[in-house]
Amino acid sequence: MKGLLIVLSGPSGVGKGTVRKILMEDKSLNLAFSISMTTRKPRVGEVEGSDYFFVSKERFEEAIKNNELLEHATFVNNSYGTPKSYVEKLRNEGKNVLLEIETNGARSVMEQSINDPLFVSIFLLPPSFEELEKRIRGRRTEEESIVQERLGKAKKEIKLQNMYQYQVIDVTPEQAAVEISNIIKSKIKL
Repeated sequence: MKGLLIVLSGPSGVGKGTVRKILMEDKSLNLAFSISMTTRKPRVGEVEGSDYFFVSKERFEEAIKNNELLEHATFVNNSYGTPKSYVEKLRNEGKNVLLEIETNGARSVMEQSINDPLFVSIFLLPPSFEELEKRIRGRRTEEESIVQERLGKAKKEIKLQNMYQYQVIDVTPEQAAVEISNIIKSKIKL
């Protein structure tokens, strides 16, 4: 049986990565995390085909031209994208494929998956904007200008929540993971 295609999105700092890690530990969900293609160089310890598919800028451009990507974006002069063939291979093996992507990429995947009954889109929200700001500032990893940029982007992204099938408020990562797990399990049973 073909697996689900699950998009998990939300503003920066909301806790997508933490929730994803909890979900991936639940073997009953039969999840596979999608590996992205990127033009950036591998960091120390990163493994080809496990962390990313590392490709040249030319190969990435070719993938865009040949419509091989579900979505793609460029950050700091490096391109990232989700290879369709890899996602479909996993789904055809019965895996439920989880994409943790930003809202622009999510929109692209939604447009391509509109007629797929096995597609699920979930938007992760903070309990309040003040809490989101607290989480972003709590990282203490970025200059104030970057914090302000993230907060401005988050305000815009939160306005897009209604384009997703489900909205989940991340009061705690554990609670959000339970809610998302229940959504996935309800779709698996269809």
